[in-house]
Parts: sequence; C-alpha cells; structure tokens
Amino acid sequence: MIVEQIWTGNAYRNFNYLIACGETGEALAVDPLDYKKCLALAEQRGWTITQIVNTHEHGDHTGGNASLVAATGARLLAHENARSTIKDMDQGLAAGDVISIGKTVELLALDTPGHTMSHVCLLSQTDIPALFCGDTLFNAGAGNCHNGGHPNELYDTFAKQLATLSPDTLVYPGHDYITNNLEFTLDREPDNAEAAKLLTSLQEKYDPDQAIVTSLAQEQKINTFFRLDNPSVISRLRETFPEMSDKPDEREVFVKLRALRNDW
Repeated sequence: MIVEQIWTGNAYRNFNYLIACGETGEALAVDPLDYKKCLALAEQRGWTITQIVNTHEHGDHTGGNASLVAATGARLLAHENARSTIKDMDQGLAAGDVISIGKTVELLALDTPGHTMSHVCLLSQTDIPALFCGDTLFNAGAGNCHNGGHPNELYDTFAKQLATLSPDTLVYPGHDYITNNLEFTLDREPDNAEAAKLLTSLQEKYDPDQAIVTSLAQEQKINTFFRLDNPSVISRLRETFPEMSDKPDEREVFVKLRALRNDW
C-alpha cells in the first residue's frame, strides 16, 4: 500500500489522500476536495484513480467529487446513510465492508458516528495499520459535533472503536490542527511533557506539506481526548464545570472536554 497525503493549503486546512496499489497502479482518493492536486499527483505517479471515498457528508470533503468523477469515471463510496446528502453515490458503506484497491490493498470500513452520524473511517489491512479518520480523530484532538453530530456518539466511537485498535496504527486525519490541539492539551494538562516537547519542535519548524504522522500510541500520550482518567485533566475541568460529578466517568469528562474545546 502506498499512501500520499495531500496538503491543500486552503483555509480549512484540509488533507486529501491517495491510497494506491503498487502492483496495478490503481488508486483510491479520500475526501478529494482539491481534485486538481489529486489528479496531478496521480498523473505524476502513473496511477489511475478508480474509487473515491467520502468519510462524511460535509462540503469541505465532498466538494471535489463531481469534478474528479468527471475526469476519471471513479466510483463514489460513502456511509450508507449519506445517500440523501452526498450526490451520485455508487455504493453505501457499512461497518465491516472491505474496499479493495488493485490486487494488494484492502481497507476495512468502520462506522464511526459523532462528528456526523454518517461518518466512516478506513482501516488498512496491513502489517502496520493506517487509519484514515476524516473528522473523527485529529492529531492531538477530536472532531467537533456542530453539524449533525453528537459528543456522546463521538465518545462511544473513541472508547469502543479507536481505543481498541493496535497502538502502532498510523493516524491520517482530514485536517491539520495539530499545533492548536497540542495547545489545548497543554491548557488542560500543563504537565504533559510529551505534548510540550512535540509542540516546541513544531513551533521551531513545521510544514503541513510534510506533515507529522502520529500513531495511536503517541495519541494516547498527547491527545487529551484519550486521557480521560488523568487527574490533571479532571481537576482543570472542574474549574470550568464545578457541577461535575465527584468521581466523573470517562464519558462525562469527554463530553465536558468537547464542550470546552468548542469555545476555546
């Protein structure tokens, strides 16, 4: 499996992806908003884009569909419940569906509600797994739930699905928000040495066109949405939410963190 992360450089800070079979040159585009960059890179690599997957229905992820389909004839796949919001879908995806790319690549569809209720993540079936996670999981952060989602559902996705994946799983999100997210982690957990070290290195030198790729093991150390039982996180939250339970469970902490991040 060959992965190309494409930095759009737009105001939304989108990442697009091409995932290719090295044997056949067939490629799948993930959320190809900047279809021109996707087409140009595919041509440069000698690949043929045969499929498109939208992780969810928001326009900054679907806006390149029509132009890319017109240029390539690619089939369009997305969550099975997104047919009313994503135009001209060829296939609806459910949890457990497998997407094949050429002869060598298989991606497992995960039903991951929270950011929206029609969101999929893609998990590569490779020795070192890769998770193409749209707006569910960001580097050092979690997606918002403003436009058709719910924080309780997002918590369930984190706790019941993402947290159960292999620690070496690589994280490929839909946007670059890593520096802001690290600042939020440190605001919640000022003594997080791992987050502080990474933020310092990124402040010294960082180019999203050559973006850092974290693993889930690293996210467990730097992402406050995975650190729900941390005493510092809970103590700091209580300053803003004094009505919190004496011994809050992880769901309560997650939901409060997400509410705080909305206005942070």
